[in-house]
Amino acid sequence: MMAARRAHRLAGVVAALWLAAGAAPSVAARDPDRDGQADSEIRALVSALGESGCRFQRNGRWHDAGAARDHLQRKYDHARRRGLDGTAEDFIERAGSRSSITGRPYKVACPGQPERPAGEWLRERLARLRGGAGQR
Repeated sequence: MMAARRAHRLAGVVAALWLAAGAAPSVAARDPDRDGQADSEIRALVSALGESGCRFQRNGRWHDAGAARDHLQRKYDHARRRGLDGTAEDFIERAGSRSSITGRPYKVACPGQPERPAGEWLRERLARLRGGAGQR
């Protein structure tokens, strides 16, 4: 029950931060093709993290890739339910890079690589998804 309340509170904070950051889409400006592309890219990013074998740090605690995937998927699902979805870049900046509650940056540590900010890892993976596969 306590976890459910915390998750509900987190969801409210995420929504408030997303709105404050100006991510609320204009109904008149919605482009279904762009929305579909963004959704596909965000889902691919979340999936890639889950399959990466990397560890994910949030609020000072390390989690495995599956837990990281689940966490980011919950944040994305929450934003979508409230009509706060945007581009893949919006997702990375507003949900994938830092805690919505504490503001602490997320970090990623992949096997054989130094620890680095999660936003950096996600932006690099997005570039690969979009065709920049020659990037690290």
